[in-house]
Amino acid sequence: MDITFQVSPDVLSALKTSPDEFVCELRLAAAIFWYQKGQVSQEKAAQVAGVDRTDFLMALSREQVDAFRVDFDDLERKLARG
Repeated sequence: MDITFQVSPDVLSALKTSPDEFVCELRLAAAIFWYQKGQVSQEKAAQVAGVDRTDFLMALSREQVDAFRVDFDDLERKLARG
């Protein structure tokens, strides 16, 4: 599916990026955002970003985003059970 929206040339100029680079960065930013919120898996986030899972993990590292989400409350409950 294709999704189209308008971006002012001023935005691309301010970001010093080409339209293709902007699309790649936007896809990656959305994928990281949704992954951080727990809305998509690493695999789905990589698909959104248009990269393989290894490249997505490397992007998470570059952006200093934890690659693995830990629910500490859930972990404490599991540890308390023994």
